[in-house]
Amino acid sequence: MEARIQVRRAAERFLGGDAEAGISTRHAFSFSGFYDPDNVRFGPLSACNEELLAPGAGFAEHPHRDVEIVTWVVEGELVHEDSAGHVEAVRPGDVQWLSAGEGVRHVERNGGAGPLRFVQMWLTPLEAGGPPVYGVSRSVPDGEVCALPRAGAVLHVRRPGAGERCALPGAQWLYVHVVRGALRLAGWTLAEGDSARVQDAMSLDAVALDEGAELLLWEMRAEARFP
Repeated sequence: MEARIQVRRAAERFLGGDAEAGISTRHAFSFSGFYDPDNVRFGPLSACNEELLAPGAGFAEHPHRDVEIVTWVVEGELVHEDSAGHVEAVRPGDVQWLSAGEGVRHVERNGGAGPLRFVQMWLTPLEAGGPPVYGVSRSVPDGEVCALPRAGAVLHVRRPGAGERCALPGAQWLYVHVVRGALRLAGWTLAEGDSARVQDAMSLDAVALDEGAELLLWEMRAEARFP
């Protein structure tokens, strides 16, 4: 079966956030006040937000339930606090995940003196409910960095050198997000902020076009279910 690839450019993202509060957001999917019936989700992935927060800016305490939230910090320091008692500072190269389960409240803010840039991704779990679960992995190496059994999904990171070819995981749904740099994927050139949605991915690889490339890859094998 041949893989089906849809490329979405950084410039196509919906612009959101709150400029007066120092928050700029670029949404890859329908989110908040923006709704596109043809762009609601890809497999269980329902959000991939690029966030830029000014020093001191943040999101006040708010609730979540029945969603898996994974955060990748690109620049700066993200401070997370939640109703389960977790308080953590998350920095570049760290990955944070929050399985909201039957319900949790949290706060996210820029805890540093400079700008904070991060990518936050939401996935729908296979089943509703369960206790909230939180975790952080520090300075993660290339490879599998975060498994979400509740959503039937695994996050990988790749940092190929210029001209280096790297294999992509095979999956029913594969989502590729370019955090930094540029790459070549099956005849497509992807730059920073671009993404590729691949269905029935088998034996695909990508070639980095410059130094400093960084890719986030979602390997997803389960149908999204709605609570």
